Amino acid sequence: MRERLIVFTRYPEPGKAKSRLIPALGDEAAADLHRRMTEHTLFQVKQLQQVHPLTVEVCFAGGDLTRMQTWLGPDLLYKPQNSGNLGDRMAQAFQSAFDEPVDAAIIIGTDCPDLTDTILAQAFQQLQQTDLVLGPATDGGYYLIGLRQFVPELFEAIAWSTDQVCQQTLDIADKLNLSVTSLPTLSDVDRPEDLPVWKRLHKL
Repeated sequence: MRERLIVFTRYPEPGKAKSRLIPALGDEAAADLHRRMTEHTLFQVKQLQQVHPLTVEVCFAGGDLTRMQTWLGPDLLYKPQNSGNLGDRMAQAFQSAFDEPVDAAIIIGTDCPDLTDTILAQAFQQLQQTDLVLGPATDGGYYLIGLRQFVPELFEAIAWSTDQVCQQTLDIADKLNLSVTSLPTLSDVDRPEDLPVWKRLHKL
């Protein structure tokens, strides 16, 4: 199978990375936390690559190709994120992957410290027999979405950045008669009150 893992992140520029954490941490520390969380996520991804052949694409905002390669290495695919809301950007990334083509694609962010190579492997395994794989987040969103064909409706009419995202996505999947598998519910680190999730694993 031709499988693609797409990692959404941004260049860790102070003042632009993890903006919701800036009031608690300041520009520099928020950007540094984002950098470390991205590197932590990519470590898990590379662990998976050692046992599971797949292509990894970094879909980035901010910075440029040279800066991203200097930061995360030259052995990954890099594509700038499109404009629009999160749904528009994810839809474009999926469409681009399936146009290549691939047989299965997963998008993750870098905000979920508890996301492991084991869970990623489980997600790809589930995509062999299910249409949609979702990793629910405790804030009502999701930290992972996987598809084996592009379904644009899953990214339309969603109240992004609210606690309704995961449920609205499941409701659309139900209307489209898609088979769905849910992964373990994990916590994202988006707001100051989420910082203990990261501190459990690493010292700030």
